[in-house]
Amino acid sequence: MTANAVLGKPWATHATGILAGVTSGGTFLLGAIYFTRVIGAPATAAYGAGVMVTAVVAAVLAYDPVRRRVAGILHMDPENPVHALTLVMAVIVLGTQISQVLFVDVLAVDQSGPPLTVADLFAQELPFLIIAVTGVGIFMRRTAAETALRLGVVRPAWWHVTLALAAGGLFVALSAGIGNLSQAWTPDVAHRIDVTTQHVFGGLANSANPVGIVALAVLPAICEEILFRGALQPRLGLVVTALLFTSIHTQYSISFDTLTVFILALGLGLIRKYTNTTTSAISHATNNLIAGVGIGGQLLGFAIAAELMLAAVTAYAVWSYRARVAAPSNP
Repeated sequence: MTANAVLGKPWATHATGILAGVTSGGTFLLGAIYFTRVIGAPATAAYGAGVMVTAVVAAVLAYDPVRRRVAGILHMDPENPVHALTLVMAVIVLGTQISQVLFVDVLAVDQSGPPLTVADLFAQELPFLIIAVTGVGIFMRRTAAETALRLGVVRPAWWHVTLALAAGGLFVALSAGIGNLSQAWTPDVAHRIDVTTQHVFGGLANSANPVGIVALAVLPAICEEILFRGALQPRLGLVVTALLFTSIHTQYSISFDTLTVFILALGLGLIRKYTNTTTSAISHATNNLIAGVGIGGQLLGFAIAAELMLAAVTAYAVWSYRARVAAPSNP
């Protein structure tokens, strides 16, 4: 909100430096607390060191000459305090999450906590939506309608929906294929992840809790897509945004499942790039819903047939659209 408020002011450059400095400094202090307060716990000390290094990198990237070079690579304005703060916070999120995966047994931590409830999921996902709409300046420099347009939240065409449904099914099939590789090549890691996933999400993703299944499908799809694909991707680009999206899914530790999330993020990013965020959110929700319900037995054949039909309809719609665009107009 502060970065949006100072946008366009003569002293915006100074405000950018202060915002970046305070954010990086606070992160460094947090890392120092982790590094020093627990003696004899190498993992905690290592995590603190990783957070401190992350804060230093974020501060360096906020330095004006470096920021200008990075802005030349990404779709960012080096003079814009919102863009500068976004870059700093993105580095901090990526660095701290990587440090957590490298130096903390995240699977053990997740298994020791209580299972997620719908309220927990809502509290976990809502901040993503708040950051997105606040970051693009809702009611400060954009109206609600302008904010929705900036975030790519628009009414989709009919073939956008079929594309989203087809892509969601494809993502599930891809996840299953990579999951089989994980079971074959890293069975111990795959088993720990399955146990952790069942513990964390088992209360939501089961047939006895349809509200939980719907919440698990819809809430992350809306909140995460609006932040990552809607707000961040137009500024940070496809690959960087996909890395950020992958980094918040620490429940998969270092595994084939993490690779699956990254590929999924790239696919959703491409959908956003060539259509809109609404379409990527529908695809995300479809993937989560199918994964939560599960497809097997007699339903598998139906699912494959539906997937082929959706893909064919979408392909025809895209071909027809391109043909109309390419057709010369009458003089």
